[in-house]
Amino acid sequence: MKPSSQRAIKAQQTRQLLLDTALELFDKKGFDNVTIDEIAEKCDVSKGAFYRHFNSKYDVFAVKFKDIDNFYESFYEKIHPACTVKEKIILAYQEQMKYLRDELGVDFVRTVYTSALSRTMDEKHYLVDPERRIYKLIETYLDEGLEKGEFNSAWEKEQLLHNLTRCMRATVFDWIIFQNKLDIVEEIKVLVTMIFEGIGKREND
Repeated sequence: MKPSSQRAIKAQQTRQLLLDTALELFDKKGFDNVTIDEIAEKCDVSKGAFYRHFNSKYDVFAVKFKDIDNFYESFYEKIHPACTVKEKIILAYQEQMKYLRDELGVDFVRTVYTSALSRTMDEKHYLVDPERRIYKLIETYLDEGLEKGEFNSAWEKEQLLHNLTRCMRATVFDWIIFQNKLDIVEEIKVLVTMIFEGIGKREND
């Protein structure tokens, strides 16, 4: 194996170790109570090594959520085109909630939300990044629904998008609070359905 290939493998291993260790420490001690020095020390690497792979502690979550967004990409291809737009949105959200519940777990998601609450006004958190795949997916469905007349055109598109994505975050936030007392897969369906009843296409439009 060439030295350059060996270095690349070693770099990838270090990056993964830093990622896993940071997430573990965030979960155990809380995001604000973990320093980059501590992450590096636990991984037996220099602080500079951390910064070669991540720009900040927040960047750790960005990397993880980019992996999650790959799931959304694969799900988009599986939704049957014959479904109504409202059905597509509900299905997308339900699959998202299943992924959060079954693959990530409430502890990890709690840490992500805690980090978002801890950011300063100038720091952009990946959780609310409008370029995330889940937001773009909902926007695509919304455009389709407006074009087909499934939604009341009296509402501004940005208002619709803002409130539909708020349903997602609100449901996850309640899940963090109530945990096993709340079925997020069913809850998101109920909440979004109620929203649709308010923004649906009226007969007189």
